[in-house]
Amino acid sequence: MSWFEALILGLIQGLTEFLPVSSSGHLELGKHFLQIESEQSLSFTVAVHGATVLSTIVVFWKEIRDLFLGFITFKWNDENKYIVKILVSMIPVGILGLFFEEEVKQFFTGNIIFVGAMLLVTATLLSLTYFSKSREKNISFLNAFLIGIAQALAVLPGISRSGATIVTGIMLGNNKKDIAQFSFLMVLIPVIGANVKDILSGEFSGASDIGAIPIVVGFIVAFVSGLFACKWMINLVKKGKLITFAIYCTIIGFLAILLG
Repeated sequence: MSWFEALILGLIQGLTEFLPVSSSGHLELGKHFLQIESEQSLSFTVAVHGATVLSTIVVFWKEIRDLFLGFITFKWNDENKYIVKILVSMIPVGILGLFFEEEVKQFFTGNIIFVGAMLLVTATLLSLTYFSKSREKNISFLNAFLIGIAQALAVLPGISRSGATIVTGIMLGNNKKDIAQFSFLMVLIPVIGANVKDILSGEFSGASDIGAIPIVVGFIVAFVSGLFACKWMINLVKKGKLITFAIYCTIIGFLAILLG
């Protein structure tokens, strides 16, 4: 992998991690057209996912700090209720990670026809928000679990995690700004956990085959582009303008199927 290929893939990861167009799907498409072997790219994928996690932490630093300060009071306050809701949302994806990891990995083999089909699913989900009415319902524990199921389904390349979780929250009647924040915060622990697991299990050992420069370039580009994409996505969700991404996913989905 060259530094230029790392730059392209880092930019794809940084933008698509937060925009509702499936970062995993776009990374699979990027690797396919750049002819990068899946085995070689595992350590790179770990690095750029870590970069977008760092972007999320920077954007939501104040909210994360307030949650931590509320947590250490050891009282049943709003902050601890919010933390428990995040933990509840992690149950479905946790079950997948513990018991179905090998089955999930079988979908990441560069099959861009499958990716294209899942992008069409994402487009369908996003189009639902165009017909939904704006409501201001708070996120309940049941809502958190249902949003967590949407996140678990989004492990498939081509189904957008942010798109699936935000659409589910909106359809449940949750406040758009609240569901955008919840969607981005709920993924922190699962992604950090998955990255630590990959590093400890030796998945990151392939970094020596790629080289330090592509890893560093990909990390920096993914981090910087992730900062802009995260802030942009929050504003888009508040305005309810997700139909554009539905059209985009439809076009890319059909192109992936045709080219595949």
